[in-house]
Amino acid sequence: MNGSQVSSEGLDARQRRLLFRAWRRGVREMDLVLGRFADANLARLSDSELTEFEKLLEIPDQQLLAWVNGTEKAPPEIDTTLFRSIREFHPH
Repeated sequence: MNGSQVSSEGLDARQRRLLFRAWRRGVREMDLVLGRFADANLARLSDSELTEFEKLLEIPDQQLLAWVNGTEKAPPEIDTTLFRSIREFHPH
């Protein structure tokens, strides 16, 4: 898989930017985790969830991957409904 399998048609500029960033993390595992989640869910996230997703994209890959995989406990400010949705979407 080389990236997003969905069209960005119908997404606004912010959503297209987030989709691009989710698939181009630098660490392939995080591309797959965040990219696949974005493909499936980005179009229906609320503005506040999009803001939260943007913040998650700022976290270094290795740290975020450890939280998503459960090898480290995510801090309370990260362990939100959206983050748990990403964890549940990604089989660990």
